[in-house]
Amino acid sequence: MGTALIYLLAVLAVAAVFFVVASAVFGRGEELAPVPPGATPTWLPESDVAATDVRAVRFQQVVRGYKMSEVDWVLERLAGELERVGAERDELRRQVDELAPAPSGSTPGSGSTPSSPPEGAAE
Repeated sequence: MGTALIYLLAVLAVAAVFFVVASAVFGRGEELAPVPPGATPTWLPESDVAATDVRAVRFQQVVRGYKMSEVDWVLERLAGELERVGAERDELRRQVDELAPAPSGSTPGSGSTPSSPPEGAAE
């Protein structure tokens, strides 16, 4: 029984030394300082949200995942941006449809129109 206790203490001492050395070498593992309370790392531009902006979004982590208010805010901003882009796309399609020539029965430059008979036709 005494030998098992000595082995247990030796293993605990080695583990403690290993933990202290690893903590000193690697630190806390954070690249940036912690976010101050009440602040958020979540950011999107005011307009023209690009794919890289969405990929760069980071949410503050809380006990059970991400902070819900930040996720809701980002989803609302993205929904608004999608609505804006969709409306702009629809307006551009409408403008293209207005500028496009209307389809007709004859091709331009054929010299015939539906109201005039072809040349040399018998009357």
